[in-house]
Amino acid sequence: MSSTTDPQGTTPIATCPLSIEINGETRQLDVYPWTTLLDLLRDQIGLTGTKKGCDHGQCGACTVLLNGTRINSCLTLAVMHDGAKLTTVEGLANGDELHPMQAAFVRHDAFQCGYCTPGQICSAVGMTAEGHVMTRDELREQMSGNLCRCGAYPNILSAIEDAMPDTRKQLANSSEVSR
Repeated sequence: MSSTTDPQGTTPIATCPLSIEINGETRQLDVYPWTTLLDLLRDQIGLTGTKKGCDHGQCGACTVLLNGTRINSCLTLAVMHDGAKLTTVEGLANGDELHPMQAAFVRHDAFQCGYCTPGQICSAVGMTAEGHVMTRDELREQMSGNLCRCGAYPNILSAIEDAMPDTRKQLANSSEVSR
């Protein structure tokens, strides 16, 4: 642990070391124990694709993949994930080549304002990695933790249905979701 002081410079505040792989890059960080994974990504790392919506785990805008599993990054403390592998929407593409789920969202116009899109895409990739073959109703239920204020749900579901086979192929060809 290292420490700094409070704004008045009187009380030491301890930080915790954190080693975490984000989008294929291992980072050694010092974080305050109360820093959420979302705030770490946006404020300390500068990865702003992951959005802060409700900050209560109800909207899904902050969804990322932690060790291949989808989580709401606003609900978990960064220090809990020392040694973990994290993938954000920025880490899904392979250079200039979009991930199949990202490309399907573009093809199907699966966004309007786009605010929920990073969380929707990460959730869809994580759901696909879970390996379930699903009906449209089951897809809707599995994606119910991701809200879209604009109501683009039909296009979102069409994009996911379109991308699932290619996403499964890509997952099968790699040992993990994280690059």
